[in-house]
Amino acid sequence: MKKYFFLMGLVSVAAPQVHAADALIQIQDQWSVCQYQVEKDAKEGCLETLSKEASQQSLQNKSRVDLLIWSAIVKSSWAGAKGGLDALSLVKEAKGELEQALARDPKSLNGSAYTSLGTLYYQVPGWPIGFGDNKQAEQLLKQALVINPDGIDPNFFYGDFLLEQGRKKEAKTYLTKALNAPERIGRELADKGRKQEIQDRLSEL
Repeated sequence: MKKYFFLMGLVSVAAPQVHAADALIQIQDQWSVCQYQVEKDAKEGCLETLSKEASQQSLQNKSRVDLLIWSAIVKSSWAGAKGGLDALSLVKEAKGELEQALARDPKSLNGSAYTSLGTLYYQVPGWPIGFGDNKQAEQLLKQALVINPDGIDPNFFYGDFLLEQGRKKEAKTYLTKALNAPERIGRELADKGRKQEIQDRLSEL
């Protein structure tokens, strides 16, 4: 069954005039809080507030592909918390931002745009409701792994995709690799939350 998804110290997302150099870190940190620490009934509001801040930072720093990618990631996560048909407009906006990012710098953030766009393609319903496409999803997720073969996120999302396709043996390989991926400095909360998701997927095998 298709699902709306995904896919990091509490930071005030309403703080005025964050320097671009610091904005990415703050957005990543607050995303981890929204995604993994706030209560379920507060998650949508947390991500909505953060999405507005992330979009603003991206618009104010148009040369920053990394901020554009994170605007899309937060928007996608907000869609996941919202769920249902109301989330479709958000994922379509996120898709557009990720396509822009890939056109400008596909290797930004170790190919994160490939991972995020691939994830959208397998988690969003297909035509006529949405744009979901499993073949396109797999191509994008594999491209992410070419750029970042040992990363926790590309291995997790490809493993999750394979699990959804019923390809359990392959899924176990990538999920196990994701579980053993090197820790990311400054992304400890995100890694902890992601590893719990990986364990949940492995428990299904």
